[in-house]
Amino acid sequence: MKKNHLKTVLVLGIILIFWNQVGGQPMSSTDCDSDNLSGGQIDECIAKLKRDAEALAPAHENNKKELSSLQKQVANLATRINSLGVQLKNLEKKIDLQSKELGNTQEVFENKAANYYMLMRLYDPLSTFFAKENATEAFRQIAMRESVMELDRKVIEKYGQEISNLRQDKEKMEKNKVELAALRSSVGKRAEFLSGEVAKVESYLDELDSRQQELLALKAGGFATSIGDTPPTLEPCTGPSGSPNFCDPGFRPAFAAFSFGAPHRTGMSQYGALGRSQSGQSAETILAAYYQGATLQKGYPVPDTINVTGVGRISFEDRYLMGIYEVPESWGDKGGFEALKAQAVAARTYALYYTGGGARSICATESCQVFKNSPKTGKWAEAVRATRGWVLTKGGSPIGTYYSASTGGYTISQWGWTGIKDTDGEWPQGAYERKSGSPWFYKAWFKSRAGASCGRSGPWLTSEQMADILNAHHVLYKGGGEASRVSPLIEGGCWKGNPYSVSELRSIGGFDSVSSVSVVYGNSGSTQSVTFGTNKGSVTIASEELRRAFNLRAPGNVGIKSSLFNIEKL
Repeated sequence: MKKNHLKTVLVLGIILIFWNQVGGQPMSSTDCDSDNLSGGQIDECIAKLKRDAEALAPAHENNKKELSSLQKQVANLATRINSLGVQLKNLEKKIDLQSKELGNTQEVFENKAANYYMLMRLYDPLSTFFAKENATEAFRQIAMRESVMELDRKVIEKYGQEISNLRQDKEKMEKNKVELAALRSSVGKRAEFLSGEVAKVESYLDELDSRQQELLALKAGGFATSIGDTPPTLEPCTGPSGSPNFCDPGFRPAFAAFSFGAPHRTGMSQYGALGRSQSGQSAETILAAYYQGATLQKGYPVPDTINVTGVGRISFEDRYLMGIYEVPESWGDKGGFEALKAQAVAARTYALYYTGGGARSICATESCQVFKNSPKTGKWAEAVRATRGWVLTKGGSPIGTYYSASTGGYTISQWGWTGIKDTDGEWPQGAYERKSGSPWFYKAWFKSRAGASCGRSGPWLTSEQMADILNAHHVLYKGGGEASRVSPLIEGGCWKGNPYSVSELRSIGGFDSVSSVSVVYGNSGSTQSVTFGTNKGSVTIASEELRRAFNLRAPGNVGIKSSLFNIEKL
């Protein structure tokens, strides 16, 4: 009876005490990088790591850059787990030390509690009162006893608190060990999966012969995309329904791939710069938007001369920069003078970056930047003079100021594949290059750069042709056939070799019709996945897998140029 009563008192006291201690204290915010984490904080950090681990993007993307980004996420997560493991070991040492220091506490605690209980049961203040000769002495004795009893009660409470915390910390530590081990195993499996995905891509690329590699280069890019002196025109039949350059294919359903920008989309968008200039932005603002993290130095010491391949050594500012033919000079009269200034800074900086400050030569083609030995004297020359000595640097050195004609409303930053939204409002309606009239902002491609169309009059595909591309994807990524035979059918005199026939591919993949399509875009400026309604039900394909299959199998020169694209259905 006495032990049960004592246990009830102690349990109630411990429960009330424990809630406000470290083991059960709710944390409003915890710095998981701290070197001194308590048990409760480690528990919270493990919960955070679990959420981060679950938030890792799906690893079926086969684009190397995106896979590399995912691997960095996993590596970062593993580092944090290891750090938390060290913190857990430190806590374990503290608990062991505390256990040793409290080795005698249990015995003292039990003796104190028993004595206190006995005193509470046997003590009678009236006996003290009647045993004393006067009331004053009696009350003094009673007060002393009460004081001693209160002190014992506080000591008991303190010991109970320490023992309870120790037990709870030990239990939580063991739980954390199990959870951390499981989390480490889970992250390890994700890392292993990502490595397998990279290996799969490498294996896939190894299977492609040189002819297929050439085909991919042609359809997915294969050319530099600066505008040059003469901007590309709106090609007939390359626009979506409702646009001036739309051509009705005459059949339904019809599917076409539309690329946003083309193809590398890194750094400054030239048409985006035009749109920003026409919106009232200065060259400084334009450069800051596209080259985030760089510093614009005015008065940078540039060399007097530069060596241009096939031309020789010429004046850097007065000949070379005056002969850069990358954007139409007419932009200067259409509200685009600040865009010309931004382009002049980008061209100057790139030349310094490419040549190492003038030590090496630079080519005069799109492979570097377009130069003609015919200096301009109009708005372009004015822009060059207005920005003389302006150079973009990082760490004091010129950066590689990449630029292209059109980036589709998302430009890729210079340092890492992070999308920078290039819009005034929502994408895609608010894209600056859409406002400036870029002919490549949203375009379907079905001709080679030389204009060869392989006999096709437009980019639209039938339901069966779209299904044929899905069957090609099945061979490339799910096996069951020869990847080397995935190429366009021999038509229009464009392709040779031994490509699969439509019926052969259908017998492998099983798709014979497509009835619907929907696209998911990512916040970084790339298409994430495409879902098709087919005779086999709904099928979702990672964007880069579809892009490769599309460019290897789509008829003629029909292709997807950008990693940001849409599949439209009529």
